Amino acid sequence: MRIDDIEPVVIGPGCLRRDLPSTRDVRVWVVDMAPGSQWPVVDVHDTGEEVFVLCGELIEGEQRLGPGTYLFFPPESRHQPRTEIGVRLFGINPVASPEAR
Repeated sequence: MRIDDIEPVVIGPGCLRRDLPSTRDVRVWVVDMAPGSQWPVVDVHDTGEEVFVLCGELIEGEQRLGPGTYLFFPPESRHQPRTEIGVRLFGINPVASPEAR
């Protein structure tokens, strides 16, 4: 499948997420953030998150992260990414088991 053919979900101004097919244990997605955009809320990761920067530049705090960068956010972590030039991210979130909810 072509990622750009998947209907995006608007998360906030300039922030789009495309959910990819996956197993029930993980949520797999691609996020596009337009130049000058910021994730609209503080992103909280109950089960953690893994992110790979495909293109563009992601800004986390004072760090500028370019293509090929891998980020791991442990469970209970929080962040609010932004970008000045735009960015495309590939990510995975473990899904909590029904017993843990």
